[in-house]
Amino acid sequence: MTSATSTGLLELIGQADERGLAAAGLACLDRCLPLLAPEGADALRPVWAAVARGDAGAWGEAVGGARTALKDAGGAEADAGGIVAMVRAMLDGLPEEWAAGPLREWAGRCSAVALTVHRLHDANDDGGGPLHAGELRRQRAVLESVAHGPTGLRRARELSAEGGRVLRAVVARQARTV
Repeated sequence: MTSATSTGLLELIGQADERGLAAAGLACLDRCLPLLAPEGADALRPVWAAVARGDAGAWGEAVGGARTALKDAGGAEADAGGIVAMVRAMLDGLPEEWAAGPLREWAGRCSAVALTVHRLHDANDDGGGPLHAGELRRQRAVLESVAHGPTGLRRARELSAEGGRVLRAVVARQARTV
């Protein structure tokens, strides 16, 4: 990530409220989760619902439920490059507290991890490849969408689903060529 793109993304994260931070981090996790748990997206639905409501109590409960549902995910698979461990750390770092400080820190870490995961799977590993660039665009679009309030969450989820499909397809193609 260049310093200009890094700065822009960090500024967007710095300006986001709790809902925006939760959505940004959750979207990064959601896009990368298939690498940890191919069928894990359903476990994040209650967390997305808590973001939509902006409900601190529901958020903490949903986070706990997602962790429980995904506690054994990714344990038995080979972890080429530590990618599964990075995604696991995103999940494990999900704060149960609905507060700007912990959510901002988590969203920043998720952003960096998601960009790293995409760069590691990119055909051009210097950070300028299409997979990495697409992830950077999605992260910006998610933050910009949720800045407009709860109505932007639908767009954030669409971007997340699209990004997850792209990453799964790339990983599957790479697995076939090995």
